[in-house]
Amino acid sequence: MRKGVVNWQDPANVSLMLDDCTVWAVVGLSGDESRTAFEIASLLQERGKKIVPIHPEAPVVLGEQGYPTLAEVPFPVDVVDVFRRSDEAGQFADQAREIGARGVWFQLGVIDEDAFERTTEAGVPMVMDTCPAIEWHRRTA
Repeated sequence: MRKGVVNWQDPANVSLMLDDCTVWAVVGLSGDESRTAFEIASLLQERGKKIVPIHPEAPVVLGEQGYPTLAEVPFPVDVVDVFRRSDEAGQFADQAREIGARGVWFQLGVIDEDAFERTTEAGVPMVMDTCPAIEWHRRTA
């Protein structure tokens, strides 16, 4: 059994990010409309969130300027939303802490228990292995 699975989707952390956080850096977001990251970034915008694409090519996506790294974003970020493979995701949780993000969100299927432990032990709320679309749907179901 996974050691932290019970806490990965703590309702208080989900609510904090969905209700109180407005600037979402979306790691892995490109202009490819067929990708889940694009679909979720669009949903975040529909829900009143400002999205910040984080991608090595720094594309403009959904009308928002992208940045190659989290460290290069010139304004505060509330949530770092990670669309990367599990074996690459932990570095973005570490970077989120470094830039002072209020929360970290690993998308459905993205799991790094060590990153979860490091992040939450540092006092930064983290949600893992779910999606804002799923969590918003749960609230209305």
